[in-house]
Amino acid sequence: MEFTEDFDIVVIGAGHAGCEAALASARLGKKTALFTLSLDQIANLPCNPSIGGSAKGQLVSEIDALGGEMGRAADSNTIQSRMLNRGKGVAVHSLRVQIDRTSYHLDMKRVLENTDNLFLKQAEISEVIFNGNRVVGVKSATGSIYSAKAVIICTGTYLKGKIHIGELNYESGPENVRPSTHLSDCLKRAGIELRRFKTGTPARVHLRSIDFNILDVQKGEEPVPFVFASKEKIENKVDCYITYTNEKTHEIILDNLHRSPLYSGNIEGIGPRYCPSIEDKIVRFKDKDRHQIFIEPVGLNTCEMYIQGMSSSLPEDVQLKFYRTIKGLERVEFMRPAYAIEYDCCNPLDLRPTLEFINIEGLYGAGQFNGTSGYEEAAAQGLIAAINACRKIDGRSEVVLDRSTSYIGVLIDDLVTKGCNDPYRMMTSRSEYRLYIRQDNAAQRLMKIGHEIGLVSSERYEILSKEINEINDNIAYFKKKVLTPSRELNKMLVELGTSEISTGYKIADLLKRPQVHFSDLEEFDENIAKMSDRVRNAVEIEIKYEGYLKIQLEQIESMKKMEAKKLPENIDYKSISGLRLEAQEKLNKVKPINIGQASRISGVNPADVAVLLVWLTSFNGEQDE
Repeated sequence: MEFTEDFDIVVIGAGHAGCEAALASARLGKKTALFTLSLDQIANLPCNPSIGGSAKGQLVSEIDALGGEMGRAADSNTIQSRMLNRGKGVAVHSLRVQIDRTSYHLDMKRVLENTDNLFLKQAEISEVIFNGNRVVGVKSATGSIYSAKAVIICTGTYLKGKIHIGELNYESGPENVRPSTHLSDCLKRAGIELRRFKTGTPARVHLRSIDFNILDVQKGEEPVPFVFASKEKIENKVDCYITYTNEKTHEIILDNLHRSPLYSGNIEGIGPRYCPSIEDKIVRFKDKDRHQIFIEPVGLNTCEMYIQGMSSSLPEDVQLKFYRTIKGLERVEFMRPAYAIEYDCCNPLDLRPTLEFINIEGLYGAGQFNGTSGYEEAAAQGLIAAINACRKIDGRSEVVLDRSTSYIGVLIDDLVTKGCNDPYRMMTSRSEYRLYIRQDNAAQRLMKIGHEIGLVSSERYEILSKEINEINDNIAYFKKKVLTPSRELNKMLVELGTSEISTGYKIADLLKRPQVHFSDLEEFDENIAKMSDRVRNAVEIEIKYEGYLKIQLEQIESMKKMEAKKLPENIDYKSISGLRLEAQEKLNKVKPINIGQASRISGVNPADVAVLLVWLTSFNGEQDE
């Protein structure tokens, strides 16, 4: 076979998964080709113009800590910043920023174009080429053939994409960009199970047609960067707005459900459970008399506004009618109608924790191709897939993040262990250890790994090391520093709603009171003001939640003991007596790498785990003889 060009790694698709995969691969020294159907769609935000959100903000900070790009691009193109869930505990604080959509795309495209070892190519990849069960290259729709030691599929919603607006449906990627029409057939021939998922997006409307004077305004907050030790100057440049659906809105939608492809049977794909269309919400939550709607700018140099919470696949005339029942949108003008889109994706149970296919060497999946939804989930998978592809090519141990280290670990473990029956979305509730894997400590948890991999510079890692020492020194200081009772101190404590002190009291013990924060104690110890905001926040969290963190770390140690019990790769679980039939089938499907992963598989119960532990002890004994 004659190749047009030779590459180490080929990445198919230049959305958020593809961008991270290609950049990581090239930065790790691999000659990398990034193929996209359109160079004008690189790092596109076809749905909401934002990065981050509940649990998603944690993912972006973790991507940054591992040496990825999304956080840097988000910081550079932020137009409004907010920390979600401030009224709740620190475990669920999550950064979310509005993004200038066009500048984000151009920024990421510029970075890709100027990265050594990275070759951007506009072409449709129609075929992955195999030699037995191993990837050897790809073929484009124009007939060019490229060799590759590894291929990462990041096709998003373009793979056999089909748009639905009422009775109208046609083959298309998002926003009427042509879809990838041939690759699915090749993957099916290779024995890959493809499924049909669906997502949707609301209308974009002209800002001149919105009555902002009668809407609730949502201002930005003091910006917090995604990037550790960032020097980027981030400013709030826009406002967002809130409004609500009403009884009339719901009436129009219910009267026209028969025209929705969701209910007429025209849509085969399964939609996202946690981000449903407006018609889905009204049918599922009948006792709710209104649903919250957010109105968000798409960018600084456009009149388009994004109507979050109003995703729909109803006909455009119906859309316009029910949009105009909403306060502030009575004279709304559509620039782009809402639509639903179906696409092909794989079954993530066919993937290893490295995101390589179990039965095809050198083929990796990432992003919506793996059954997820969301830019952040996609970017995280693209980064991990590329890291593992590079390390496998080099004959080095691959990287598997466990559930206690990161939300990325939770995301991938959920996918490859439990699978998904609808588009998977990351949420804080999915993590058992969310107090430990917080937004604020992503660098402390993961940057050492990013540095060892080779994606985080020594300079950046040195900054982190110094900061960790500073945090530890301050924790030790405040655990020893005693404040003596004074009129001023006791007055402040009473005003905060907590009790006075009558003897000397350590600052750390005062901080453990829910009502007391460092900001309340500044005048009583000059060292508090000397700490940077980031160090002060870290020290306060570690002290205030010390007891809870200790319990969580004990749980993590227990989990790690299970993760340390490795399972051989080529077990036929049907040969292990004592395992129930369902457990045998699920274990053979997933091929868990350790007892911990096996215990999380749906259909494997504690009795099955006990059988596995007995079998593994016997197996290891035989191997030692």
